[in-house]
Amino acid sequence: MKSKAPSILSGDIVVTGSIVSEGEIQLDGSVDGDIRAGSLIVGEEASITGEVMAETVVVRGRVTGSLHARQVQLAATARVEGDIVHAALSVESGAFFDGHCRHSSDPLSATKSGPANDKAGKASKSDAGAPPKPAGLSPVEPASKSGV
Repeated sequence: MKSKAPSILSGDIVVTGSIVSEGEIQLDGSVDGDIRAGSLIVGEEASITGEVMAETVVVRGRVTGSLHARQVQLAATARVEGDIVHAALSVESGAFFDGHCRHSSDPLSATKSGPANDKAGKASKSDAGAPPKPAGLSPVEPASKSGV
């Protein structure tokens, strides 16, 4: 596989929609949508409103939405409002995090189908009629988008 240069989205870029890349993305602008990448660096002035899925994520700016990554690093300037599913998490002093974090051996397979669903999309039959355990997860997402 060829080594590719990172995709850099500068501070004057505003994206409405999803971004998908197998490589590295450095975001300094703002994204209103989901991001799927091999590696993501969120700059100090950057903001994301949506779900992030990547092998590695370094957050220096703002993320409003869930993070799913094998390695997550929240820098001192980070502001994350949402849930984090990770294999490894590092939080610097001064970082702001408001949400739930959960360790998972495979965080990229634990998607919107629910936190109780940690085994590559296999939900138990008993979950069908029961309310989800973390009651605040699902209702928060639609409420934040309804004001748009």
